[in-house]
Amino acid sequence: MLEIKGLTKTYKRGEKVVTAVDHVDLTVKDGEFLHIIGHSGSGKSTLLSLIAGLLTADSGTINIANEAFSTLGDEERAIFRNHNIGIVPQMPTLLSALNVFDNIALPWYLSKQNEDAEGRVLYLLDELGISDLKDAFPHTLSGGEIRRVLIARALMMAPKLLLADEPTSDLDPAKTKEVMELFQRINQKCATTLIVVTHEYDTLSYGDRVLELASGKFKEKGIIS
Repeated sequence: MLEIKGLTKTYKRGEKVVTAVDHVDLTVKDGEFLHIIGHSGSGKSTLLSLIAGLLTADSGTINIANEAFSTLGDEERAIFRNHNIGIVPQMPTLLSALNVFDNIALPWYLSKQNEDAEGRVLYLLDELGISDLKDAFPHTLSGGEIRRVLIARALMMAPKLLLADEPTSDLDPAKTKEVMELFQRINQKCATTLIVVTHEYDTLSYGDRVLELASGKFKEKGIIS
């Protein structure tokens, strides 16, 4: 599903060059549920943005579903991402002028699909237990409800790969459990390959494997039993 080789990303901070991701190699199998853990500043969010094609690496390659993703131009990359990669961002990014239905349907609209989005949106609303929020606007939603809408939007195009950046960072333990169980169900029911970036060690019981990122490099943590 995902193969990364020699991936490197640096930033300039004044006169200093900071290496956020340092020659990373990574292989993720079809249907795998992988956690990437690390402290703030370890490079994990930068790595996720590189995988999503939201940032461009200094060097290295990214292959997703046998596509040389890192070699695509901006427009081709955006099209591929919209059809194959779902992203659950760390910060809420719902459009305040759109209701829940239209926020979820947004990737469908952007892809200019000929079919009506309604059936897919209603299915996702039901799967995520938020059917009653279909006509609600973002400012009326709780943190847990917003997170579920973001997950539904990420699943709109039935992506092969789902990326989640600190998806439980602003949730209480009960809501955290709900979200992680939801990810587990998506992974198992749809065989969606899932990568979750987190600093919360108590969520690691969900999934198949854990990798730790420190100073832009991986440390193997092992298989989740």
